[in-house]
Amino acid sequence: MQELRKFVAPEFVFGRDAVSLTGRYAVNFGARKPLIVTDPGVLAAGHVDTVVRMLEAEGLPSAVFSGVQANPRDSQVADGMRYYADNGCDVIIAVGGGSPMDCAKTIGIATTNSQDALEFEGVDNVSVPGPPLICVPTTAGTSADVSQFAIINSAAQRRKFAIISKTMVPDVALIDPEMTLTMPPYLTACTGMDAMVHAIEAVVSTASSRITDLHALEAIRIIRKALPLAIADPENADFREKMMFASMEAGLAFSNASLGAVHAMAHSIGGYFDLPHGECNAILLEYIVGYNFRAAPARYRQVARQLGIKTEWLSDDDLARALVEDLRAFRESVGIRARFDKSGVTPEEIRNLARHAIVDPCMITNPRTPTQSELEELYASVL
Repeated sequence: MQELRKFVAPEFVFGRDAVSLTGRYAVNFGARKPLIVTDPGVLAAGHVDTVVRMLEAEGLPSAVFSGVQANPRDSQVADGMRYYADNGCDVIIAVGGGSPMDCAKTIGIATTNSQDALEFEGVDNVSVPGPPLICVPTTAGTSADVSQFAIINSAAQRRKFAIISKTMVPDVALIDPEMTLTMPPYLTACTGMDAMVHAIEAVVSTASSRITDLHALEAIRIIRKALPLAIADPENADFREKMMFASMEAGLAFSNASLGAVHAMAHSIGGYFDLPHGECNAILLEYIVGYNFRAAPARYRQVARQLGIKTEWLSDDDLARALVEDLRAFRESVGIRARFDKSGVTPEEIRNLARHAIVDPCMITNPRTPTQSELEELYASVL
């Protein structure tokens, strides 16, 4: 019999023109003046103007906070809190990728609890939910619009910290694939690989279940086929819709099964060097699969099948090699060929990276429990 499992998800509307419902949902939540949280790139793409028009059609003024950057800082959360209060806002609308959505989630809980963002680090450390939150994703991969995770960067400590709580699940996600048509190819690749890692780590997580497997395995299958197509033909709405759907499925999976060592290590190295999160995940994935495989061979065999690898006659050792090679080739095929290659990285920095990764909440559900020295070796091999 299946072990007891809890599954949390927001209300979501998926499909073309979902963004047109923004104003209606804001009214349903009793909004008088929503705060729109976004970043300069999304603002320049015109997506915020679209949302503002939807609000104005319902007679709602809004305030726009665009002071969010990739790997959002705790200082930007504090800035957003002040902006929310100064403008008399009562509902938050996140428009963008993972950075604006994570920042918006944290602005909300920091406001209602009158606490610094860092105080929420870990699992179930949010006492009072934030104000109503509407997420309008503009990328396909981070899945912050359906998850109970938010990742914030502590600039002072040069590390990312995870906030995991059901209070971080948005009240509604308006998932409109057409919002992703403006994504450039490399961002498409990095966010798509982020979704792939979400799905793979959810499958092999020690907290996986039949419910999360349904979403994670389907996400892997879709991403393998659709991501190269979306990169090659970025204006194809069908390919964009497939990637958006896969991102949603991967998010529903990892939000409930959690993640693993890839994300734990990516949070550490991304926070320390201020690197793109999806890129970090993509580079680390093959190394961690090779390290983890012997702890969950049956689960990785399921992953391999969804990737199209013929597994029937392969031993576990042969399958491990085939899977690692396949993931490496796929990463390179979508244009992520970079390595970290931080010249001059010292052994002390590697120790610090491993020290932060080993206590990351995502490491708890990794199928193999690493030691500090093993993580240092993994970082050294990647760097």
